[in-house]
Amino acid sequence: MAPRKSREAIDISRVRENQALSHPTGGPEGHRPLKLLEDEEVHLQKGGVKLTDFEVRGTLGTGTFGRVLLVRHRSSSNDPSSQSHFALKVLRKTEIVRLRQVEHVNAERYILSRVHHPFIVDLFATFQDSLNVYMLMSYIPGGELFTHLRRAQRFTPDVTRFYLATIILALKYLHSYNIIYRDLKPENLLLDSRGYLRLTDFGFAKIVDDRTWTLCGTPEYLAPEIIQSDGHGKAADWWACGVLCYEMLVGYPPFYDESPYGIYEKILNGHIHWPRGMDPLSRSLVRAFLNPDRTQRLGNMIGGPQDILDHPWFRGVDWDALERREINAPIIPHTSSSDDTRHFLHLPFPPAAEIPGLIQEETTSAIQRFDPIAYQFLEF
Repeated sequence: MAPRKSREAIDISRVRENQALSHPTGGPEGHRPLKLLEDEEVHLQKGGVKLTDFEVRGTLGTGTFGRVLLVRHRSSSNDPSSQSHFALKVLRKTEIVRLRQVEHVNAERYILSRVHHPFIVDLFATFQDSLNVYMLMSYIPGGELFTHLRRAQRFTPDVTRFYLATIILALKYLHSYNIIYRDLKPENLLLDSRGYLRLTDFGFAKIVDDRTWTLCGTPEYLAPEIIQSDGHGKAADWWACGVLCYEMLVGYPPFYDESPYGIYEKILNGHIHWPRGMDPLSRSLVRAFLNPDRTQRLGNMIGGPQDILDHPWFRGVDWDALERREINAPIIPHTSSSDDTRHFLHLPFPPAAEIPGLIQEETTSAIQRFDPIAYQFLEF
């Protein structure tokens, strides 16, 4: 039966993480990027904003080495037209180092500071204090798609089509820079006030010109090539699209077991249970995404993402209108104010000692550059 709790992502770093193959993989995976991320302007606020400008209004979620807080800009009451509430991602530096996530955290900042897309969460500023690094992001009040899917049990093909199409456009945009996302799942998709999805949590995102070898992601969503340490690229994101499509249509992922190793066995075995009520066209789409041969996987063949847009399952979708957010979303989250947190868990506030830079401004001596921990987060 379907898992009903939020699924944790995993990361087992490999020695070969940065190793590149001497030959291309074939298909879009090994292609040169359409655009270079390094050429994009950094859109973070550099001056004029500091941590103590924000007050904590709640805790939106917690993770392996951090938490996400709802914060309000203190001067926003003077300007009703300005954005007042934000999500502040707080990551403990010692935990990032202990869990060998420094490269991932710095990559998340680098990528989010340069990308800009209507279906990707915005990063506005980053900070650090003596204990943490902070990422100030847009607050998306509608909660996780996971919560809405659990409430509905399953989505109709039309509802699934709307959500899947937005994710395909977001991934197509990221892949144009050779960015692979690597952690697609309903828990990382947030509904904004108009019911559109925003992709969040770029902790596993990476710029990859060909393939990479880190075993990371969420077990139910891992492509066979990730499990087999065969090197993976953009095709792994398209596999995850197939898992997401199935989970939205059926209510649970196609490969599920009580243990990660049981899940891996089922993924490699490739047997998919097709519910009697699933229509043939939906089955065709899922099967095309879940092709174990990545050279034949939908999205990773010669036509690239255009093959997905042209698939009969998406017939009638106005992709340009969707990207302009001109189509009415199937679920409009009910929110009464800009700081409404009803779609998130109500978790306790963090102790003041754990967020020192938010409570009072720290002197620069507290974050000296010769500190071996702080030195690894100079960009913050």
